[in-house]
Amino acid sequence: MAFTPLLIFGIIYFLGVFVVQKYRKQKDDPDIFFFETCWTIFALLVYLAIAEMRTGSFFILFPVALGSLFLYAYRRNKHRLINGLLFNVFILSFGGYLIINLFRTEDVLVGGLLAVLLAIFLAVLLFGLVTLIVFLYWNSLVVFRRESHSIANLLTLILAVVLTIYLFSDVLLHPFPQWVRVLFGIAPVSLFYLFIVFLNFLSVSLIYQFNHPRYDQDFIIVLGAGLINGTTVSPLLAQRINKAIDFYHLQFKAKKQAPRLLMSGGQGSDEKVPEAIAMKEYAIAQGIPEGEILVETNSTTTLENMQFSKEVMDSLKPKGYKAIFSSNNYHIFRAGLYADQAGVKADGIGAHTAFYYLPNAFLREFVAILFMHKKRHIIVVSGIIIFYILAALLQLYLT
Repeated sequence: MAFTPLLIFGIIYFLGVFVVQKYRKQKDDPDIFFFETCWTIFALLVYLAIAEMRTGSFFILFPVALGSLFLYAYRRNKHRLINGLLFNVFILSFGGYLIINLFRTEDVLVGGLLAVLLAIFLAVLLFGLVTLIVFLYWNSLVVFRRESHSIANLLTLILAVVLTIYLFSDVLLHPFPQWVRVLFGIAPVSLFYLFIVFLNFLSVSLIYQFNHPRYDQDFIIVLGAGLINGTTVSPLLAQRINKAIDFYHLQFKAKKQAPRLLMSGGQGSDEKVPEAIAMKEYAIAQGIPEGEILVETNSTTTLENMQFSKEVMDSLKPKGYKAIFSSNNYHIFRAGLYADQAGVKADGIGAHTAFYYLPNAFLREFVAILFMHKKRHIIVVSGIIIFYILAALLQLYLT
């Protein structure tokens, strides 16, 4: 009899899965994964709430409130770093709630959910600092062999070296006096702060990957990147264009009205033609009619991509329009920040990027975002430095 509520839940849940799938398949834009995920979360919350109500408590309201706050903030503006913080706070509160719920209800499903979360936590522990360092060295070697040897492509190597020094810091600092070791506390605390910021950034970036714009767009802005030999679209840039072309065809199939592709990219000092022109030629070779392609050839940065593309779109549709932008998956969140700065109301779609390149790419995006909000981080890190300098001076005075 103890399994009866779980059995009823299972029947209702899988019936709902079938209904959602059948209903969404009839739509031009089914997006089955998104709606199945929404149904799963809703069904689970209802089950947990009913199970808890039998004990006369309502602890579930706390994670629900935090989850609702995250959804409200994310729906209002997807391009905000605070969304990552709100999401992580919600996850922590939900984990705590599951522990409370298990003690109060001894529910089998709650126990199973906690077991899954525990398995993930243990996996993270196993993927500890040493394993992370080894992975970063391996990844930096792969990037070194396959990509250019620029500073931007050496970020995983730099991080690996920093973490290696930290790993052996106790041995390295042993000969030094206590006040020096206290002063070294600046490094781990600053790294921990940056880790929290990175975790929030990574969380919201991964959530943003599930963005699925509707098939009612007027324009797709394709963000430029470097050209090979100054004339040829690179594989990285081709991925961005192909992603836009895929959406172009999907919208035309669904609505019989295709968006116009807006190629955005100027001419660098080492390029023989503007990026937008090379991008246009590539799209034409892929079967897109020339009349469906617009070009913006003045921009040199992502922010300028958005600003100058907005001028083109405003001139063609002064009464308003709907637009999205296409870039690589690791880049779309930061591009969204620039879209907000430029006053472009658009979400991004991300093209696939080789796995080996992602760690370095996300680190590069993180560094760029740190500089976008450098005043805030300088204040926090400066506070950490001042605190440990005072602590070191106090230690020196006492000795």
